[in-house]
Amino acid sequence: MVRNLIAYLDSVKSRDPAPRSRAEILIYPGVWSLAFHRVAHRLYRLRLFFLARAVNHFSRFLTGNDIHPGARIGKRFFIDHGFTVIGETAEIGDDVTLYQNVTLGGTDPANGIAGKRHPTLGDGVIVGSGAQVLGPIVVGPRARIGANAVVTKSVPEGATMVGIPARQMLVDVTAYQREFLPYGTVCSECPDPEKQKIEALRAEVEQLQRRLTSLLEQRATPGPESLSFEERDRA
Repeated sequence: MVRNLIAYLDSVKSRDPAPRSRAEILIYPGVWSLAFHRVAHRLYRLRLFFLARAVNHFSRFLTGNDIHPGARIGKRFFIDHGFTVIGETAEIGDDVTLYQNVTLGGTDPANGIAGKRHPTLGDGVIVGSGAQVLGPIVVGPRARIGANAVVTKSVPEGATMVGIPARQMLVDVTAYQREFLPYGTVCSECPDPEKQKIEALRAEVEQLQRRLTSLLEQRATPGPESLSFEERDRA
């Protein structure tokens, strides 16, 4: 058990440059919220729902993170800072990192039956601060969700998603191959597809404006056919 705890603390330290020691990590709210969730989840599986909820609410009061007891969370899960919300049917793989103010939210089932309403995150997923991952979608292993992105569709393995609604970005291979990418921000200089479309439209509008100006100038200049016989003779 001690060995597993040390391995977990080391995994957190490898993702966060701020702590100077393992002891400092032990007082992280994300670490405590995960510990409380392990207890609440066991109670939930024993169908002791009230006790599970009580542990959940106590954890939220202390840490600011609201993790439903029914959520299934893998190994070495880390919430950096806090104020994260994780729904009941969310499933989280190993080595997943969430930053502050992330929501793994659900959708309201039309039939009223509590089925799969929340997302599934694969191993090694990184979700940036303020991101919203909504509905019973699947975020593939090693995917990155940028800050404040809103994800409502499944994400391919290794993809980087940004924007509202989230769209996939191209990532330089040297950045993609890095072991860990803090905050999931790997393409600050990547071309934005929406911006590229706007630039293309702007260029097309400028081209049309130049063509229209040329046509108006031609119309303003009288051609030979519009001159009288005397004007033609003088010309």
